[in-house]
Amino acid sequence: MRRLFVSLLLWLTAVAAHSADDGPATLVADRVFLAADDTLTAEGAVEVFYKGARLTAQRIVYDGATEELTIEGPITLTDGAGTVILADQAELSRDLSEGVLRSARMVLDEQLQVAADEIARSSGRFTRASRVVASSCQVCPSNPTPLWEIRARRVLHDQVERQLYFDHAQFRVAGIPVFYVPRLRMPDPTLERATGFLMPHFRMTTALGPGLKLPYFIAIGDSRDLTLTPYVSASRTRTLEFRYREAYPTGTVEVTGALTHDDLIPGKTRGYVFAEGAFALPRDFRLDFRLQDVSDDAYILDYGLDETDLLESGVELTRTRRNEHIEARFFRYWSIRAGDDNAVLPTIVGDLSITRRFSPQLIGGEAQFEFDLHSHRRSSDVSTDANGDGTVDGRDVARASAVADWRRSWILPNGMILAGAAEVTADFYSIGQDASYPGTVTRILPAAAVELRWPWVKAATRSGAAHVIEPVAQLVVAPDSADAVPNEDSQIVNFDEGNLFAFSRFPGADARELGTRLNLGMSWTRLDPAGWSLGVTAGRVIRADDLGQFSTASGLDGTVSDWLVAAQFTGAGGLDVMNRISFDDDFDVSREELIIGYDADRYELSAGYLWLVADPAENRTLPTSELIFDAGWDIGRSWRGSLTGRYDFEAQRATRAALGVAYRTDCATVDLSLSRRFTSSTSVKADTDINLSVILHGIGAGTDGRRYRRSCGP
Repeated sequence: MRRLFVSLLLWLTAVAAHSADDGPATLVADRVFLAADDTLTAEGAVEVFYKGARLTAQRIVYDGATEELTIEGPITLTDGAGTVILADQAELSRDLSEGVLRSARMVLDEQLQVAADEIARSSGRFTRASRVVASSCQVCPSNPTPLWEIRARRVLHDQVERQLYFDHAQFRVAGIPVFYVPRLRMPDPTLERATGFLMPHFRMTTALGPGLKLPYFIAIGDSRDLTLTPYVSASRTRTLEFRYREAYPTGTVEVTGALTHDDLIPGKTRGYVFAEGAFALPRDFRLDFRLQDVSDDAYILDYGLDETDLLESGVELTRTRRNEHIEARFFRYWSIRAGDDNAVLPTIVGDLSITRRFSPQLIGGEAQFEFDLHSHRRSSDVSTDANGDGTVDGRDVARASAVADWRRSWILPNGMILAGAAEVTADFYSIGQDASYPGTVTRILPAAAVELRWPWVKAATRSGAAHVIEPVAQLVVAPDSADAVPNEDSQIVNFDEGNLFAFSRFPGADARELGTRLNLGMSWTRLDPAGWSLGVTAGRVIRADDLGQFSTASGLDGTVSDWLVAAQFTGAGGLDVMNRISFDDDFDVSREELIIGYDADRYELSAGYLWLVADPAENRTLPTSELIFDAGWDIGRSWRGSLTGRYDFEAQRATRAALGVAYRTDCATVDLSLSRRFTSSTSVKADTDINLSVILHGIGAGTDGRRYRRSCGP
């Protein structure tokens, strides 16, 4: 009560003493003395609050004549904007905006610390420090030398511009001087955008040699910025990379690219440009656009930009509502894969799709109507298969499709679920530059299905686990033949548990599954109270006739398909395993997929294995047997390792491998990676890439290292 009374008394005194424009100050202390010479002394746990600033000290003397505060520490001054100053002694103005603090330390946004012999505040905006040591590293008595530090004669902190200006700055690593600059400007940790240099990046490849990237960021305004990155290697390349970003009230645009002169292709200006944007339009529509172009097929791999081998440029308009989806796309595709001839590939593609879902009042259930328009064009004018790939070189196709489907289910008295479904597909094709088809083709395909499910549920047993078993039988009736049309989008079929009971297992619209067939399957799921679950699905397809629609690799050829078995395990400890396999009655495997994911406190792993039987119908003359993995683990207190790779068992060699080591502390992150691309072609060669990047935390808002901070211990 005494401290509260004193606080109230001094608050009233401050109101009378200060002008109306300055506003009141509040002082709280254990003891307060008012002398005849208009001197006010406060002692014992003193606190002063003024315009968002807070000062704590052991003793404060206020001189009413000079309106200055003489303060004895330990002193803590917080300005309310993320800056904290600690000092032993200080002389400050009554509004805390002017004055000098001795043996002081300034902490910005709980990250960057600036220790100085003396800190002076002026105008409520500038903080000047002399004989300075600045670092964001936590210093402990057992290890008093920070990982990095900047020593300077003076430093000026502009709180409005949120910039730090160093005079005669010396940068040290582990106490060892590394370089010196007469003048150095850096953003403080609260500044998100400021024009200036970013951290350099070292890269060395066998194709380009050792090189350095030095980004320069230009803040054009609150919603625009430009980053220019010169990239110079020892003797191979002179490159200028750029990135432009702009935000609008309804969307964003980003453009990246580069211009290059190198001796990989002498005398030629090389480069690339990628642009993308997204905008929200009226009536819930969304517009996306993308532009991708390169000077030559090898540029992206030579400069380690991306793993893409198909460039996409175009626009997309979409809208998704509760029972409606509209999508319109117009794109240009350009392959940079070795051996591809873009003249015989569909490079100009346009699509329009309108899907609506509704509930028919007369027959009940749920129905869906979909209308599609599709067109693609090849630049070749050849109307024959001159290159022998099985497709006419210059064939152009346009298609209009309408699909209506309906489904309804009933629960029978014994717990079985009876369902009926129907589908009608109508296609109109316009085919050009292919004499094997007429100019136009109209195709109408009806299909109907009846399905019976019988879920068996066993409630929690003595162990607490629950079991669900569900056998399913589905009979689908469809025509055995249809008018022939070009198959451009359904050449590769994946038989899995997702399409086991579908009307058509083809992924696109050009091919529709024909014939009467019986789809059989059974699933079992176990839910354990310990937090893990296991699910298994098995099934196969039995056909009335073999219509020759499917290839060997699909597992759906013949009158009886391969067995499909899929299992999924979800563990409580972060382990997820999915396996899918297709095999015939002789246990000859046509497809095998295994995916493993593990995410624990210190370890992360994602791996996948794929086996596919050889199938000339899918342009695969040899079997596919590949392993892909990506692993990361904490090596020690601040170290983390990573390993990624792709191995081709058929070729008995790796296609890509990468090894990385990262050192992360509260004040810095150092990333070192080594990657190797083993494959080569006529346009690119096998290449080894070494990258080194260093990020200093506490410099700018994008490098916050507080989550890595640890206590010093006893």
